[in-house]
Order: sequence, then structure tokens, then C-alpha cells
Amino acid sequence: MKTITLEEHFLTETYMRATAEYSVKTGMQFPDLQAKLLDLGAGRIAAMDEAGIDLQVMSLVAFGLEGLSAADGTAVARAVNDELAAAVKANPTRLAGFATLGMKDVGAAVKELERCVSVLGFRGVMVNGTVEGRFFDDARFLPFFEAAAALDVPVYLHPAPPPEPVREAYYTGLPGQLGMMLSIAGWGWHSETALHTLRLIVSGLFDKVPGLQLIIGHMGEGLPFALARSSGMLSGAAKLKQTVAEYFKTNIHLTTSGYFTLPPLKCALEVVGIERMMYSVDYPFSANTKGKDFLEKVAGVLSGAEMEMLVGGNAAKVLRLGE
Repeated sequence: MKTITLEEHFLTETYMRATAEYSVKTGMQFPDLQAKLLDLGAGRIAAMDEAGIDLQVMSLVAFGLEGLSAADGTAVARAVNDELAAAVKANPTRLAGFATLGMKDVGAAVKELERCVSVLGFRGVMVNGTVEGRFFDDARFLPFFEAAAALDVPVYLHPAPPPEPVREAYYTGLPGQLGMMLSIAGWGWHSETALHTLRLIVSGLFDKVPGLQLIIGHMGEGLPFALARSSGMLSGAAKLKQTVAEYFKTNIHLTTSGYFTLPPLKCALEVVGIERMMYSVDYPFSANTKGKDFLEKVAGVLSGAEMEMLVGGNAAKVLRLGE
């Protein structure tokens, strides 16, 4: 049973130098984790071995691209992709990659995605939060989604720090670092990505690009718990080809990243089904060994065949591994 994880992060020195000012401004520096994030080789693989992970799909912690111009973001993304490709080439049986794109220039992003998939052999792309305050249901981003579908690679939608007006409205006025923590992993990241996913659905994106496959992490960002009500309220008004909930059976996949308790897993299993779920850790923000301990609990809930689907079988299909 091959174990694959696919929300696992890295940094490069090139990216850190280019985005230092914005990273300081947003508090997204991660000094305690930088050594692990910068290690794209032996240390990373040793941490995988400790937890029985066979293949890790890496993605850049790319929040800082929002602070760059369109041209600079495109150039930095290309450099990062080349560095990631070199790391994968050095350990091709253990590491794989998701493309990093500078999304302020969608045309350049499409070209870079095509290069990443066709030349570098990447297995998909990760995008983060909003771009210049715009969600990805904005019409300017449609060519990007069309390109991903044409290339037959998934788009992983990941959270990012909130735009400044949102931060000011929702996350200020609390003592110490509480506001910042509430705006990210404490709540804000998950609620915004859930909102973002619903916007993509109700905008008709998956009717326009029916082959598109979207991945969201953190056990579905709370959506499985709320899906029946959201679908009931939104489906009629959106005038889609199917209900909002049904897109979770045709176009959307969930990963377990960073969520290591059974109740949200059981909810996701009941609502979206094992066929749409994939194991991930969120390394190094979560320890690989924490994921391993979680899988031992999950083994008491799932059958052997279901476990195989969760830990690697579904990911292998979505990412077309082995092709």
C-alpha cells in the first residue's frame, strides 16, 4: 500500500529574498520551520521515512507572490519551478511537484503551467487565496482553469493571508497575536477557502470547464458539515447543471491535511465519500509522524480497500502517477 501526501510545503532562497518585504508585513516568515521548508532533499526524505511516506508532492509556500508585480511574480515562479524540478530529478521515486504560478499575469501563468506539466513533469498546480483581492471565479482566470483541464492536471486551492480590508474588518481588536492566528489556521483560512470553493461552483466554473478537478485541503475546509444547507440554499438560484453538492462527486477532492481527528473524517466520508478523499499531512506545519498516528486511528474506521484508496490510490489516479 503506497502512501502519498500532497499538501506538503517548501521554500527556496530565491523566493525568500524576492518576497522578504511582503512576508515581514504579513507575518508569514516561519522562522522556526525555515530549515525544514528549505530542505528539498535528505532531511525531508528522512522525515518521510520516519512516517512511512513513499511519495511527497511538494508545493511552494507562495503567499509572498501577492506582494510582487506581475512581471516579478512570473519570473520568481519560474525560478522556483526550476529549483523544484531539480529536487524531483534528484529523488524521482520519492518527490513530485505542484507548479507555482504568478497569477497576476494569467497569460504568462498559463504558459508556465504548460511548461511545468509538459517539460518539468509536474503533477498539478497549487494556487493560494485571492489575487489582488479577486477570487478565482473572476472571468480573467478562466483561461487558467481551461489550461489545467486541457493538461489533465488538478488545481489545489490553498488558503492565504486575508486581503487587508478583510483583516481589518474581521481580525483586529484582539490581544497579542490572536487576531493573526484567527485569520489563518485558527479559522479564517478555512472559512475563506470554503467560501472560495462555493464561489467557484455557483459561478458555473465546473459547467464551463467540466473536466476541471479541484482539490481542497483540511478535510474539506468545513464544507462537508455545511454542504446540505449550502447546496439547498444555493443550487436553485445558481441555475447549474447539477446541485452544488453534486460537484463534490464530479469535480472536487478533499485532503486530510492538518486535520488529525476522526469526527471531521467521518463527516467527510458520509458526505462526499471515500472516492473523493486523499491523505495529506501539511508538512512541515504538521509533523509527518502526527499523520502516521492519525492513520493508525483511521485503520479502525475504514476497510483495507478504503485505506488503500485514502493513503495513495486516489491520489495516484488524480495525479496520473505512473504515466
